[in-house]
Amino acid sequence: MVMKVKGNSSGKAKGSRERKRQLSPSTLKRRAGLRQNTATRESSAELQSQLRRSQLLLNLGRRVGSIENMDELLATLVGIVAAEIDAERGTLFLNDPATNELYSRVAQGMLNREIRLLNNEGIAGAVFQTGRGEIVPDVYADPRFNREIDRQTNFTTKSMICAPVKTTRGEVIGVVQTLNRRTGQFTLEDLDLLEAMASQASMALQNSQFIERMKKTRQQEMEFLNLVADITSSLDLSMLLRRVMSEATRMLKADRSTLFLHNEKTKELWSEVGEGLNAVEIRLPDHVGIAGAVFQSRKTINIPYAYADLRFNPSFDKKTGYFTRSILCVPVINKNGRCIGVTQSLNKAGGPFTTEDEARLKAFTAQVSIALENANLFDDVQNMKNYNQSVLESMSSGVITLDEDGRVHTCNAAGYLILRMREADLLNHVVSDVFTGPNQWVTDRVAKVAETNANEVLMDAEVVFGDDRLNVNVNIQPLINLKGKRLGTMLMIEDISSEKRMKSTMSRYMDPGLADRLLAAGGEILGGQSVEATVLFSDIRAFTTLTEALGAQGTVALLNEYFSIMVNCISQEGGMLDKFIGDAIMAEFGIPIPHGDDPDRAMRAAISMITELNALNQQRQKRGQKPIHIGIGLNTDAIVSGNIGSPKRMDYTAIGDGVNLASRLESACKEYSAQILCSENTYKKLKGSYRAREIDRVIVKGKTEPVGVYEILDFHTDETFPNMPEAINLFRGGLKYYRSGEFDRAIAQFREVLALHPGDKLSETYVQRCDYLKINRINGEWDGVWVMTGK
Repeated sequence: MVMKVKGNSSGKAKGSRERKRQLSPSTLKRRAGLRQNTATRESSAELQSQLRRSQLLLNLGRRVGSIENMDELLATLVGIVAAEIDAERGTLFLNDPATNELYSRVAQGMLNREIRLLNNEGIAGAVFQTGRGEIVPDVYADPRFNREIDRQTNFTTKSMICAPVKTTRGEVIGVVQTLNRRTGQFTLEDLDLLEAMASQASMALQNSQFIERMKKTRQQEMEFLNLVADITSSLDLSMLLRRVMSEATRMLKADRSTLFLHNEKTKELWSEVGEGLNAVEIRLPDHVGIAGAVFQSRKTINIPYAYADLRFNPSFDKKTGYFTRSILCVPVINKNGRCIGVTQSLNKAGGPFTTEDEARLKAFTAQVSIALENANLFDDVQNMKNYNQSVLESMSSGVITLDEDGRVHTCNAAGYLILRMREADLLNHVVSDVFTGPNQWVTDRVAKVAETNANEVLMDAEVVFGDDRLNVNVNIQPLINLKGKRLGTMLMIEDISSEKRMKSTMSRYMDPGLADRLLAAGGEILGGQSVEATVLFSDIRAFTTLTEALGAQGTVALLNEYFSIMVNCISQEGGMLDKFIGDAIMAEFGIPIPHGDDPDRAMRAAISMITELNALNQQRQKRGQKPIHIGIGLNTDAIVSGNIGSPKRMDYTAIGDGVNLASRLESACKEYSAQILCSENTYKKLKGSYRAREIDRVIVKGKTEPVGVYEILDFHTDETFPNMPEAINLFRGGLKYYRSGEFDRAIAQFREVLALHPGDKLSETYVQRCDYLKINRINGEWDGVWVMTGK
């Protein structure tokens, strides 16, 4: 500092020289001695100060040099610094290059905890970046100071000195700071001392950091080995997945992790657990997203900023409300070099994932891949075991296994039921004690199988358990492992008692194939039930005239040929032939087993019957025989079906108004010159599309309510019914005029139909009916309903 002085300085100097010339030699000598003593004392004090500082730094070096523990080293160093500078508090921050943070584990006057801040923020960050120490006499006047720290710690910072911690090569590895000098203000001498102490301790700090890293690395390796050993001992796949992901999350300091395993059958990556998510099963194609890219390429992907990468799909974040910042995804490779899945970790704390994280996660997944495959295999085996057990328990046949000594090892629920035994009476008992007396033949057959290792099958055999005699099918077979060693014997016992009785009843009137389906559905279905079904009646027209010249044998041959074709059409659509009534056929669709589309089945069967009959008539014509013409009536309604008759003769049949209406419609085919008629009940429930026209609303004999009647025309060709679409439209118009009583206009429409199709006898019938009604309409009343007087 350059100081300015008032007055004439040259005058004063001249006066001083004049006074010196006036002093005596002894006085001058004495004054010179005094000045020499003062200089000597000052030199001695400076020397002592330097010696003290050297001693301090030497002691500091010795003291911290003997400490290996980082926490103890930091505490000791901070304590010495604060004491020597005479400060209230001191802190030493070391740089963490992995996270670019300054951290300290000890701060005097505060609880022992780790403090971290970015190495480019605040006063400490500025000193670390520049490498130059600073004195801040008033921290609150410095904009770099963070006042929030004072509020959090309940401490008031007034002044500060902060010095860099440098190595011998000049590399800054941290900063040391002291706060609030107890007496006076911080000086340049304090800063110089602080820098010297920091430099003296830098070697010990580096050594301590190195030792700590080595210990941490060794500890991580031991933890890694223990973890791998612990994890690989688990065979529970769900638990293993959760454990692997939990440890991967902890090991990488990630927010969450997910392990996806590959399903070769579905070509999907799946996981049962996501760390940080509720336990759910996630499935995605094995080529989609970042996980799919890693699986396909078998290369690690490390994305520091997820939303800047085009491979990242942000839709999952939108669904879950989660924000993905960084992603590390590595393939899981098994010992054979095959990729069996991928491991994905999200959002590492403090920044993106590092190459060290990649290496650790790769090593971790490589070690657990064997455990994953073992657990996956065990899970498949367990699932197969549970599946087989469920199958056994759901079987209606009894399944009994015996060990090598012939003792009962297992038995399913059906087996206990058939044998009329409890678990305690059967398990671990010798087979000869179970099957005795009239059942001894079972023990003998088991012994034969054990001797010959060949299967024994017995059909419709009889066993006696208590007071019950059962008809059973028995299959006895040896149990042999892959090496050919005998493990025991298995008995399968099927109780066919009820089926045998049922077949005896059904064989009198039921086709064997339908009987088997009925038995599968349950015998009680034959006891009588009210169901909705579609009834089909068919009858040969002019049958008496047709058979006059045939004789008895010719008539039987005709019916056999005709019935064979017609029954085949019915059975192909799943219908049940009810009975033959002379030359008539009665069949039902929907009993005893419904199909869901029984009206369509009945309609297809009726169309097929007419089509096949036309083909038969062509053959008959070639043989010089008369053609056969039939009428078919269909109706869908609630009917009563079941075994009806006497103990000596019973028939499985159907009765009810729905049956009667189908029979009336078959008879109405003669009046309407039709081959297939169906009621509106059937027509409205058809799911397929058919060529049809509504022909009338009638009241059949025995009924009071009218029913709509439709004629089905699908079997016609262009030759047998030309211009069908136009004719149907014109007929619909004529029917409309007919029902409204406009008979002249109706006649005109019907004649237009005849112009298009002269062979349409139904239109001729309506022309005649309109002519009749014009003359004979009673009291002028007409509701468009025709009353049938005959059956």
